[in-house]
Amino acid sequence: MPGGTNAPGRASIDEKTLRTDNWWRAPLITFMLLSAWVLYALVRTSSQRAYFVEKYHYLSPFSSPCVTASCDSSTRDFGTWFGHFPGLIPFALITLPFLLGFRLTCYYYRKTYYRAFWLSPPACGVAEPHAKYTGETRFPLIVQNLHRYFWVAAGVISVINSWDVIQAFRPETSSGGNTFGFGLGTLIMLVNVLLLWAYTLSCHSCRHIVGGRLRSFSRHPVRYRMWTFISKLNAKHQELAWTTLATLMITDAYIASVHAGYISDLRFLH
Repeated sequence: MPGGTNAPGRASIDEKTLRTDNWWRAPLITFMLLSAWVLYALVRTSSQRAYFVEKYHYLSPFSSPCVTASCDSSTRDFGTWFGHFPGLIPFALITLPFLLGFRLTCYYYRKTYYRAFWLSPPACGVAEPHAKYTGETRFPLIVQNLHRYFWVAAGVISVINSWDVIQAFRPETSSGGNTFGFGLGTLIMLVNVLLLWAYTLSCHSCRHIVGGRLRSFSRHPVRYRMWTFISKLNAKHQELAWTTLATLMITDAYIASVHAGYISDLRFLH
């Protein structure tokens, strides 16, 4: 039985939509921004260049963790798990699939790319061009049900990114040792990690794990406070989803620029 605008009993209207506003603007902007980000990330992760500033231990989040022999030896804080990678293979190959899975299965991102790329539907009150709808019950969309597991992986990767920031606060000295210091790049990395943690913790799955199955909040006051805090973050999940895309790009671009010598890192404490 046909559904949607072709459902039995529905009025026969030739127009695609009765909306008179520029409903197409939001999905178009989303399509352009996400496409630009994906293109940038694809180029940067596959280039294997300008990902690390050894003097200040600035490691791009697009290349963390570096566990291949192709990485600079100073970046291999978690060991060398693989030999040399051929060209175009991302150094963070072990974590990027999980991060991609976490973003793709995110409830907010589903809405954005369903509308912007699949036009399913392109906007509220606008009919989609697809003849039938099977939901997320078949491959590949059934993979969306793995979101809670990708969330766990994203949490582990956030710990790794936090470690990179700690290392950035311990730059090398002229004698080869380490000391406490930080610069603009350190602060950019710190802001990026804090926002990544906020995005990860604001996830709907995190909110459900913390307190979604409790039958009595009064019997679990600690978990209730955690649930309340995460619920407040959850209200900003959309903003955090976009903000973290921007901070990831800014962090990587800054590290690449310092590495290439285009700019010098502004140091606040040597």
